[in-house]
Amino acid sequence: QVQLVEAGGGLVQAGGSLRLSCAASGRSFSSYAMGWFRQAPGKEREYVAGISRDGGSTNYVGSVKGRFTISRDNAKKTVYLQMNSLKPEDTAVYYCAAKFVVRDGMIVSGGDYSYWGQGTQVTVSS
Repeated sequence: QVQLVEAGGGLVQAGGSLRLSCAASGRSFSSYAMGWFRQAPGKEREYVAGISRDGGSTNYVGSVKGRFTISRDNAKKTVYLQMNSLKPEDTAVYYCAAKFVVRDGMIVSGGDYSYWGQGTQVTVSS
């Protein structure tokens, strides 16, 4: 069992930055691929970024490439999402998610995650 708690959301002006964090409890955090998703009002949940269990592989949805960076610290059982050059369309509730994987380098880019956090609100004003 893994419990995930996000933090770091808030209100920021367009062009600004935020860093989200997701702290995990439970054992074997380093066995889990991690992902960030977001859901804006009236829209479906959207995959944002993913990272392999060893941190060596990442990928991003096209709309955030070059602006967002996902990273992890397995010793601290935490995954991060650094968000730069924020735009009003980035406004959403951001969720982290975890999925057990059996090998390094594996990223889960779809919604097939086993554990989810409660979400943190990010609001970007124009």
